[in-house]
Amino acid sequence: MRISDGLEMLDLTLNAGDRKMTIHPTVLYGPEGWVLVDTGMPGSRPLIDRLVQEAGIPETDPSAILLTHQDIDHIGGLPSYLTDRADRPLVYAHEEDRGAIDGEKPMLKVTAERMESLLLAMADPVRKAFETAYIRPIRPNVSRTFSDGEKLPYGGGLVVIHTPGHTPGHVCLYHEASKTLIAGDAMTAADGELRGPNPAVTPNLPEAITSLGKLGSFDIETVICYHGGLYRGEANKRIAELSRPS
Repeated sequence: MRISDGLEMLDLTLNAGDRKMTIHPTVLYGPEGWVLVDTGMPGSRPLIDRLVQEAGIPETDPSAILLTHQDIDHIGGLPSYLTDRADRPLVYAHEEDRGAIDGEKPMLKVTAERMESLLLAMADPVRKAFETAYIRPIRPNVSRTFSDGEKLPYGGGLVVIHTPGHTPGHVCLYHEASKTLIAGDAMTAADGELRGPNPAVTPNLPEAITSLGKLGSFDIETVICYHGGLYRGEANKRIAELSRPS
């Protein structure tokens, strides 16, 4: 879905056991190429590539990949982009989640049993790439770390907002040109309503709620939630409500 010039929200529908799950990676693009925000589950790349092509974006590799946090539905597809070529995409993440994304530390919410189940469900090429990236890494996956308040050049200007709680290194990204917040999992959307982070998968919920207060200094017209998709409305007012401790 076209959000504005140079900003596309993908509707990526995946099989999740006996049900389907739709998630929403984001693409920023321009004459210099395109940048992907979050990579879906392991094996998601062919679907992402098809959606990018359908959006009219030239079918090339992304120049950079921005990871909002370490959860497997956000970093699972990353190994497919980690080629041995010198021009492999730059991979950004926050320092607090870098260890898990580099395979130096276990992923915060993936138990050993869950990891074994995931590996068994992967096709051989996907599993091999995943193991090389995360189980027996041969080099770091993260090229650069970004920090709170940093302004990235992509899309004409993308501000990093560190919003810990869902994970220690969770970030939101604010696209200045369109006044769009790429929220990652800091918030969710359902039935046209903007909601807070999912308590079931947010280890430090009080911190996650407090983090939402940092968003009040940005003029937000549109929110892209990884789970739930697009929200347009009185975003700043709604976020202020969500940031109040219950």
